[in-house]
Amino acid sequence: MASPTAGERRGCNADGGYGHRPGDNPGPWEAATDDSELIAASLVEPARFAELFDRHFPAIHRFLRRRVGAELADDLAAETFTQAFARRRHYRAEHPDAGPWLYGIAGNLVRQHVRAEQRRLRAYERVPPDLDTHDPGDGVAERVDASVAGRRAAAVLADLPADQREVLLLHAWGDLDTAGIAQALDLPAGTVRSHLHRARQRLRRALGWTPELAPGSMHPTLPGGLRHE
Repeated sequence: MASPTAGERRGCNADGGYGHRPGDNPGPWEAATDDSELIAASLVEPARFAELFDRHFPAIHRFLRRRVGAELADDLAAETFTQAFARRRHYRAEHPDAGPWLYGIAGNLVRQHVRAEQRRLRAYERVPPDLDTHDPGDGVAERVDASVAGRRAAAVLADLPADQREVLLLHAWGDLDTAGIAQALDLPAGTVRSHLHRARQRLRRALGWTPELAPGSMHPTLPGGLRHE
């Protein structure tokens, strides 16, 4: 399949591509039970890849937007699915969920734009606290503490070795477990656990956590302004 044009990449290609425009009739396809079956079906009927796009595009785009900003995320998300379509013949059928595979492609694209990600993290590090003076009591102090912690976390993320940052963000922003990250990055599970442990240790030191207080998940600890766009 030829690569979609710039106008088609945001969503679909009505000429046998991987998405469909609003109003298009995708046809009387049978629903695939998992992603591996859907990818296999797309080898015979390429337009079936539209279903994989619809299932995973929002999460992949959100992951990329948090890392590089909305404008660049549009292009990288589209390129993620363009590359996935081109590589789908090599997808390993024993993995019923294609999410980790897609996150791995997206992460590789982010690494080609590492400066954009670094600028985004550094910018968040400099954002002042957003105080609501109409909120009485301890709410202001709590938000100040959260904002300071978020800026410290952003600084740590910017300084992490690339392999540790990738593992940490796939876990925190991609919601992948150790096995999923290992699949996404084609790494042994032990290496993933080691990278994740070291990244958490650096965050704990930067934020002044004790082992008893450190959360099991990284979700509460990463910069809120980057998480909830």
